Amino acid sequence: MTTPPDPVSTGTPRRTSRWVVRGVFWAVALAVLLYAFGGKIFTSDATSPTAPPVPSATKQAPAAAPQPARPHASASSRPGKTSVSSLAMPRSAPIRLRIPKIRVDAPFTGLKIGPTGALDPPPADDTNLVGWQSSGISPGQRGTAIVAGHLDTKTSPAVFARLSELSPGDSFEVDRDDGTTAVFLIDSVENFHKDDFPDKRVYEDTPDALVRLITCAGAYNRTARDYTENLVVFAHLDTVG
Repeated sequence: MTTPPDPVSTGTPRRTSRWVVRGVFWAVALAVLLYAFGGKIFTSDATSPTAPPVPSATKQAPAAAPQPARPHASASSRPGKTSVSSLAMPRSAPIRLRIPKIRVDAPFTGLKIGPTGALDPPPADDTNLVGWQSSGISPGQRGTAIVAGHLDTKTSPAVFARLSELSPGDSFEVDRDDGTTAVFLIDSVENFHKDDFPDKRVYEDTPDALVRLITCAGAYNRTARDYTENLVVFAHLDTVG
């Protein structure tokens, strides 16, 4: 990805989003968290800086059989949907993300692990596309699913340009390939400096069905050609439709 001109909203250089997120790490035999440092979550072009180290997403354990889940105190009822305190869904690829509050209605693309052990990014020229690691946890499945989107492109704001406007209690929906819809309730929206990213918290090993929406944030560093922070939306599965 190359560095684009200055963005309209911040006065900092517009560029393809450098929302370098770090890959999901899971339990092996549900006991040991695997950490593999020195990789990058996204494969970059020659102009991109080195991202913070992340666990290798290729070391994820396969999906486990459904197990009883811990209850969530924040679950809510929604007309026409199955309301539960905590639940998980069978694995199914996500096909569309809808976040009404910030007018996101975007298709998913699967992201693969590149030769360096990093997650390849979605196409840089598509302003309305989100990606998920297709070899990892799917949204709604037990575990932590990672959904990433660009903040901006060379020409305009991108799909996650307004992600920071979300608040705890807001919700978003993921349509899945099996015909179901997973509704997620947001627990928190937080910024982290890329040099102090909380890997364990973001890529949590959990029996619950969680999602993290991730994009770039903070100031744009012209020298490094990268944003200084990541914005992470923490959410849990609330209802199933």
